[in-house]
Amino acid sequence: MNDTEGTLAISVHPSPAGPVVLRLAGELDHHTGARLGRAVEDLLHSPGPGPAPGIVADLSRLYYCDSTGITTILTAHDRARATGSSFCVAAPSPALAQLFRMTGLDQVLPFHPSVQDAVEALSND
Repeated sequence: MNDTEGTLAISVHPSPAGPVVLRLAGELDHHTGARLGRAVEDLLHSPGPGPAPGIVADLSRLYYCDSTGITTILTAHDRARATGSSFCVAAPSPALAQLFRMTGLDQVLPFHPSVQDAVEALSND
C-alpha cells in the first residue's frame, strides 16, 4: 500500500519481527493528517487473529508537522491502545523531536531514536 497524494507519502513495511512500519515522508498537517489516520485504521482492522501487530511511525523523512499532525499522531496512539495494539514514533528529525518535547508529546507516547530500536521495543512487549 502506498499513498503519495499531496505532500505526504505513506508506505507500509511489515517487519519480520512483527510490528508494521509506517514510513512517512513530507508534511503531516491539516491537509494530510486524515490519510495517516486512515492508514492506521486500516492496519488496526486488517483481517487476522487478535489485535494488529504494533505500529511504528517512521518520521525520518517527515519534515513538517503542525498541530493537526500532532493530534493525528496522538489519535493513532489512542486507537492502537483501544484495539490492544501498540503505536510508537521513531527517528524524528531534531526539529520534530524538539517540537514533540515542547508540546509534551514525548511524555505521552513512546519515542525511539531509530526504527530498529522501535521494532525491537514493540517485539519485546
